[in-house]
Amino acid sequence: MSEFKALVVSEQDGRYVSAVQQRHVDELPEGDVLIRVRYSSLNYKDALSASGNKGVTRQFPHTPGIDAVGVVEETSDGPFSVGDAVICTGYDLGMNTDGGYGQYIRVPAEWLVPLPEGLAPRDAMVLGTAGLTAALCVESLLDTGLNPDQGPVLVTGATGGVGSITVAILAKLGFSVSAVSGKQASHQWLQSLGASEVIDRDRFLENTGKPMLKEQWAGAVDCAGGDMLTTALKSLKYGGSAACCGLAASPKLEMTVLPFILRGVNLLGVDSVELPCEIKQQMWQLLADEWMPADLALLEADEVALDGVNAWVEKILQGGVQGRVVVRLP
Repeated sequence: MSEFKALVVSEQDGRYVSAVQQRHVDELPEGDVLIRVRYSSLNYKDALSASGNKGVTRQFPHTPGIDAVGVVEETSDGPFSVGDAVICTGYDLGMNTDGGYGQYIRVPAEWLVPLPEGLAPRDAMVLGTAGLTAALCVESLLDTGLNPDQGPVLVTGATGGVGSITVAILAKLGFSVSAVSGKQASHQWLQSLGASEVIDRDRFLENTGKPMLKEQWAGAVDCAGGDMLTTALKSLKYGGSAACCGLAASPKLEMTVLPFILRGVNLLGVDSVELPCEIKQQMWQLLADEWMPADLALLEADEVALDGVNAWVEKILQGGVQGRVVVRLP
């Protein structure tokens, strides 16, 4: 098949317009492996790319989609064979390399991990980059020695993709989870995912201007940045750690060093884009096995075809998505 369908974002008269178009395989970038994509997903970064954010995507026209799962159709190098099921997330996929919102992608072999045995392709995209990032955040906290006996773990931005999956993983591992959300209507949903407590965002931020706050959390996963992260750091228990993976609220970190030098707290940076594939493969195996959320269907906001992506882009930019949106390729 030389022609295929893809969602293409183009610049027209200073505006960015997305439409499903016919493309040719020869237009794809050079790479070791040609993959027939079955599913992708919608992430905050995809919405930025689709809306013309030059910090994510520099050149247009472009096909977004930082996640893809599919089957190898051609390969010139590397460990994969025709017919292998693979996952591709991160690196440059969907940023400046045409991404998962097309029926085909061509990428370097080192960007790929095998689809774990027993994990359905569609379920892999319910998780996607969000699930991978959530797993890395949880792993970073566990590496500090965190265990459920030490107290509750805070999750900010809990209704988003990373936050909601983090809540589900931590709950499955036996942690008491305190989820922060600005969406009153989502409180019951977060509890169904395993949150022991749901804290209203405004209440959580009431005392954010103080240099130190009461010790409350044994650990934290921050998916928002800005005041959410600073408030979490100021209220960690002695020696506690916060995993930081998001900036949807703000990329700024405005606080004193007091929590670090008086309570010995730690700020752990988490990157799911450029880390080695070996680590990604380990995380995907955990997600497919003992860290698989108890009820994956609860995490789904919707499943859409390519022509349904645009309707969700504005929602995710405005923080109006609860959970994950799966993109089905024709």
